[in-house]
Amino acid sequence: MIDLGRLRALHAVSLYGSVNRAAEVLGYTPSAVSQQLAKLERETHTVLVERRGRGIVLTDAAQQLAATAARVLELVEDAELTLEEQRGQAIGTLTIAAFPTAARGLLPGALSTLIDEHPNLDVRVIEVDPFEAVAAVNRGEIHVAVVHDWHNTPLTLPEGLSRLKLGSEPADVLVPATHRLAGKEFVRAEDLVGERWICQPAGSICHEWLMRTMRRAGVEPDVAYSIAEYQTQLAMLARGIGIGLLPRLGRGTVPDGVVVIPLQPAPSRRLYAVWRTTAARRPAIAVTLATLQAAWPARDTA
Repeated sequence: MIDLGRLRALHAVSLYGSVNRAAEVLGYTPSAVSQQLAKLERETHTVLVERRGRGIVLTDAAQQLAATAARVLELVEDAELTLEEQRGQAIGTLTIAAFPTAARGLLPGALSTLIDEHPNLDVRVIEVDPFEAVAAVNRGEIHVAVVHDWHNTPLTLPEGLSRLKLGSEPADVLVPATHRLAGKEFVRAEDLVGERWICQPAGSICHEWLMRTMRRAGVEPDVAYSIAEYQTQLAMLARGIGIGLLPRLGRGTVPDGVVVIPLQPAPSRRLYAVWRTTAARRPAIAVTLATLQAAWPARDTA
């Protein structure tokens, strides 16, 4: 009989394209995933993996087995949901995905509550950008994702997913204290012509939002510094490098030498919890959604 854990490892490698990424999602070490694949090869008497440079590729036989694994795992999940629903308790493993500032500004409080109040629930967390998180929830690899969008850059969900709004928060322009705009009470998009921006990498929601917002005001933003982590952005701003647009959740303490200026009209992003609609009957999903909503900071502005 084929081991379910080994099928899960193969399925993850097939989806994510690498052992390292599969290990991150599954919560294993890369060597553990490689060992699972090796055992599955011996178990099935089939070559599943081919070396390609420093990485691996799955053989045609492995891809076919991975497709079968997806169906098997879906059936197993449905059985687990049914049993958990009958028990009426939040138990088992639940994986939450969140983007970095939500992981820092929202999840610690929510996780603490879940751990204290539901000791039989094994909560796992991974840090993922919203686009990737939604896709992972849709594939059934993540149970709940904390994602965000902007009012002019809505996040479209595939059919079969549900969302719960957690809150909204404004974003501010941040500039070095020596910047020409540092003494302003507020700024508008047209005041930012010719500036060199620090922003998340292309393909992220924040980058897409910045491009749309500035272009709508007739300004082509010059993203000179493509930086994913807000703390790194703040460190650069403190040294007089570029300007940024940062939401408040998870931003942390603004360092000396950096000035916060409201942007008018005030932009805001919306945070949601996303899950598969069919999994809503699972008690663990229900308590997680309620806990995330209760953990939202009281400064909500929308």
